[in-house]
Amino acid sequence: MKKIILLVSVFLLTFGGKAQENRRAVGIRGGLSSGFEYRVFTSEYSSYKALLSTRDRGLQLTGLKEFHEPGLFDLGDEFSLIYGFGLHVGYERWEDYDYHNGYSYWETRTAPIAGLDGLVGAEYNFLEVPLTLGFEVKPFFDLFGRKIFRVQPFDFAFTLKYNF
Repeated sequence: MKKIILLVSVFLLTFGGKAQENRRAVGIRGGLSSGFEYRVFTSEYSSYKALLSTRDRGLQLTGLKEFHEPGLFDLGDEFSLIYGFGLHVGYERWEDYDYHNGYSYWETRTAPIAGLDGLVGAEYNFLEVPLTLGFEVKPFFDLFGRKIFRVQPFDFAFTLKYNF
C-alpha cells in the first residue's frame, strides 16, 4: 500500500511540475462548435490553437492565434484573459425539401464552408494539477457554405485542457 501511495504522489508531483511550463495543451470544447483542441504556446503571452469541431452536421478545422493576459482580473495569476483571431474550413450538411418531375422528397445536401473567427474568453489555470478550465465566446463569419455571409456572434463554450 505504501508503494502505491508513493507512486501516486510521485506521479502527481511530476505532473504538477509540468503544469508550470505550459508549452502545449490538449482539451475538449463544449458549445455550438464542440470538439477537440490542441494548443502550442510560443511564449508566455501567445499561442496557436487548432480546433477540430462539429457544427451543423458537419466538421470544421479552425486555426487561431491567441493572446494571453495573465493576472488581469486581480484574482491571481491563475486567471487569464484570452483573445485572438483565425480562420476555419470544413463542410456542413442539411436536409432540403426538393420537388422534381411531380415528385417531392427530402434530400441531404453538403457544402464546403470557410470563414473568419474571433475569440474572447477567460481561463483558470490550476497550479496544483496540469488542468485549465475556461469559458469563451468564438464568434464566426462564414464567407460561403449553405448560407452566404452567415454571421454567428454567440458561439459560447466551456473548455477543459490538459497542459503538458
